[in-house]
Amino acid sequence: METLGDRRPLASRNSRWAQGLARWLAARAITPNQISQGSMVAAALAGGAFYCAGQAVGGWSALLLIGAALCCQLRLLCNLFDGMVAVEGGKGAADGPLWNEVPDRIADLLILVGVGYGLDLPALGWAGAGFAILTAYVRELGRANGLPADFSGPMAKQHRMAAITLGAVLSAVEVLWWGHVYVLTVALWLVVVGAAVTAVSRGRNVVLALRLRG
Repeated sequence: METLGDRRPLASRNSRWAQGLARWLAARAITPNQISQGSMVAAALAGGAFYCAGQAVGGWSALLLIGAALCCQLRLLCNLFDGMVAVEGGKGAADGPLWNEVPDRIADLLILVGVGYGLDLPALGWAGAGFAILTAYVRELGRANGLPADFSGPMAKQHRMAAITLGAVLSAVEVLWWGHVYVLTVALWLVVVGAAVTAVSRGRNVVLALRLRG
């Protein structure tokens, strides 16, 4: 669940469909924390589908990759609506900050490690998850020192999920026509390198801001 002081800038938040669905959710007996918890379920399904896609062949592998891509987007929708229901819907809770952060870190872990094991590149998956978590750690370290939340890229959460989603969809076509998943492998490498660069960039921003503050 997001709070007013820690909201990732998202154009979709101002769209009519998102606002309408957020109002619908807010009117139900659904809490922002439950939506945040749902993102972990979506991530677990995505990670499991990525892993199983690596064990399957042909059409089954393609279907699992498409399912994984959809679950990655469902994870992002949960991340969008937990904050909207909390802030715009006025249903925020005292323990919201924990549910805002912890499910996101677990989701990154489940998805990226699942991709790695599905590609038979577990070390690469763990590296992606580690750097993804590090980007969030550096952002929260800055906030803990009184700085604004830094959601900059080049491989922030939405960029990571976009890369993995696109890689999964294209590899679903690959596996049907050529029997391999090179695009998803490239996507995972982009996430690993990009997340590492993002962590370093955010760390540099924190250092510069703290030095200027003196």
